[in-house]
Amino acid sequence: MQRVMTQQVLILGGQGRIGRHVAADLVTHTNAKVTVTGRSQRSKPTLALGSQVQSLELDLDDRDKLTAAIHALQTDDRQQRNVVVHCAGPFHHRDGRVLEACIAAGVNYVDVSDHPSYTRTAIAYREAAAAAGITAIVNTGIFPGISNSMVRQSIEQLDTADAVHLSYVVAGSGGAGVTVMRTTFLGLQRPFQAWLKGRWQMVKPYSDREVVEFPSPYGRVGVYWFDVPEAFTIPSAFPVKTVITKFGTVPDFYNFLTWSVARWWHPRLLKTRAVIEFLSYVSHFMTDVTDRFSGIGVAIRVEVDGQKDGNPAKSYATLVHKNTAIAAGYGTGSVTELLLAGKLDKPGVWAIEEALSTALFTQAMQSRGVTIEQSLHMAKS
Repeated sequence: MQRVMTQQVLILGGQGRIGRHVAADLVTHTNAKVTVTGRSQRSKPTLALGSQVQSLELDLDDRDKLTAAIHALQTDDRQQRNVVVHCAGPFHHRDGRVLEACIAAGVNYVDVSDHPSYTRTAIAYREAAAAAGITAIVNTGIFPGISNSMVRQSIEQLDTADAVHLSYVVAGSGGAGVTVMRTTFLGLQRPFQAWLKGRWQMVKPYSDREVVEFPSPYGRVGVYWFDVPEAFTIPSAFPVKTVITKFGTVPDFYNFLTWSVARWWHPRLLKTRAVIEFLSYVSHFMTDVTDRFSGIGVAIRVEVDGQKDGNPAKSYATLVHKNTAIAAGYGTGSVTELLLAGKLDKPGVWAIEEALSTALFTQAMQSRGVTIEQSLHMAKS
């Protein structure tokens, strides 16, 4: 009788809130053995998710231990597609050590990265990953992640696409930890480039407030420019002339506070670690209070302008979920599931919208009970 090997997933930063939700998704949808790591050994995630999950103490600064943990996933069995999932954010200052180790070990790679600097670092390994025969997918959470696949889905509704308007709103903390707060304030450090009318233009973070209509229960919410990887991965993947990426929170006074920091605080302060930590922990404390009435959900709205049957048209897609962190777990977990099953096999390093087909994305979301509303509006003649 042929021996059936148990597939394995190593989740770096798996004891954080996002990492735990990724592990929970994998326990629900796969039979893989899941190892979650953290800087200290904790039993809570393991006990909560059952015997399929175990924990490992691992600091990414310990390169020898990191390399050993990834190389332990090596296998000569082509049917066994083990995966490393990188959830150890914030990604602003992460280097390519995890991806390098995956390439050296021949192990597939997934991450929840959400900052352009890290995405560019990862994509630079595309040829090396392709030569090693591994598939590496970046930006796989909720935004970026599910949001990017919604953009692809909407673009495919049209014959040609000219402009993408991508908006997000998160209620309170979104059910995530302090790391997400750090990501928000680190994203205010400097102006960034946006693809507008066919050329790169500099915009200021948390500027140009725009009120967008999201599905219930959010309604009209103010959103602001925010530096995210999809600002450059979407125009790289699709021949569009404009990509607008805006983010907002509820309650709205959090928008005002973040806008005030971006507008009035000296840039040097926002590059100081102690200041970022102070803002992050204060914000997290505040959301612990307001989450009780605002909830911790997320809404995404995609609007694509283009042409259909020779006429101007708009394609829309929206998503609402009551827990942002769980939704992020769905995004990353579904990509990992597809890699384990061999349904997603594209050697190299890719943004999620470049690698995941709409058919596979739709199936993965349906299996998780996620509803994406779509509509196509033709211009009146």
